[in-house]
Amino acid sequence: MVGPKAIIHLDRLKSNLDLIRKQVNDKPIMAVVKANGYGHGGVACAKALETQGCEFFAVFTMDEGIELRQAGVESNVLVFSRIDASRLQEAVDHQLTLNLCNELDISTLTHFFNGKGVCPKVHLKVDTGMTRLGIDVDDAEKIITQLIAHPEIPCEGIYSHFATADEGDLSFAREQELKFKLVLETANKIGFTFKYIHFSNSGAAINLDQSIFNMVRIGMMLYGAFPSLEVPMDIPLKPVMEFRASIVNVRNVPTGTPVSYGGVFTTKSESNIGVIQCGFADGIPRPWYQNGHIMFNGNKYNIAGRICMDQFMVDFKEVEPNVGEEVLIMGDGDGGSIRMEEIAETIDSTPYVIATGIGGRTQRIYQN
Repeated sequence: MVGPKAIIHLDRLKSNLDLIRKQVNDKPIMAVVKANGYGHGGVACAKALETQGCEFFAVFTMDEGIELRQAGVESNVLVFSRIDASRLQEAVDHQLTLNLCNELDISTLTHFFNGKGVCPKVHLKVDTGMTRLGIDVDDAEKIITQLIAHPEIPCEGIYSHFATADEGDLSFAREQELKFKLVLETANKIGFTFKYIHFSNSGAAINLDQSIFNMVRIGMMLYGAFPSLEVPMDIPLKPVMEFRASIVNVRNVPTGTPVSYGGVFTTKSESNIGVIQCGFADGIPRPWYQNGHIMFNGNKYNIAGRICMDQFMVDFKEVEPNVGEEVLIMGDGDGGSIRMEEIAETIDSTPYVIATGIGGRTQRIYQN
């Protein structure tokens, strides 16, 4: 295959898990493998992490959770999306933990229990500042009291989500943390105990104290990228994905030759222009062409002109690569490194957008 390929280094994934565990003083990790493992392959990553003792995973949809179960993943799985009343039996059948995030969810679950005699496990989601899913902090006492009155609903955990924990100014994150602490105090006051308490994401795991939580949710850092450049980056994480593609054509062109759509790039000298069989349909971000580069045999070469849907061009200058040789688009390899964080900063994006965008005709190859 001459198209793009994403080599997924599962040994690096496991190493990153171990490094993060040390960072959070060996608290249990809930590994987030939603969105196909942030583009790395949810099933393969979950199975690799499970061999390293990871006992909890998080996905967004029921289908993602069922996919893990059908692949043989046995650890706990939390589904982040809103409860779907029509799929509660599937949640029971596949032992999935659901997200209780609205007072109406309690009546939905009790109605199901009254008819079936069983109920899926849930974690209570509290909105402390994302204004997304989650019960209002002011409603916490009322809802926890209802959970006490409905022991048929096995509510094992409570959690929230930071909105700014990966930014330099942590004042809003600390406000969220204070609200969450108040909810925990309320639960304790009225006699309700949660088995799992989790709030931190990748940014919070680096930036904030973890003492009130007994589990830490980690997504992007598992895959070897920091959530932003505003967090400390002293953990030696390794990019799990190595994104590569083949050179399919090389043309020697004179000075002043326009390359790609719009002719916004012209060669400044006689150059070898290589055509790489990978485009924005496969996940290479189109804005990266302005200041972007690839690695080839340990050296950087600039992208030449706008990235096309299926291909892009590289200015190899006086170097003449061979058709069939590969270039490194992102990750560690080929004698160098191009990190997601670098690309994200350059094009004003995030590593999350870049990682989950790798798709199209990209072949994923897993290496242990």
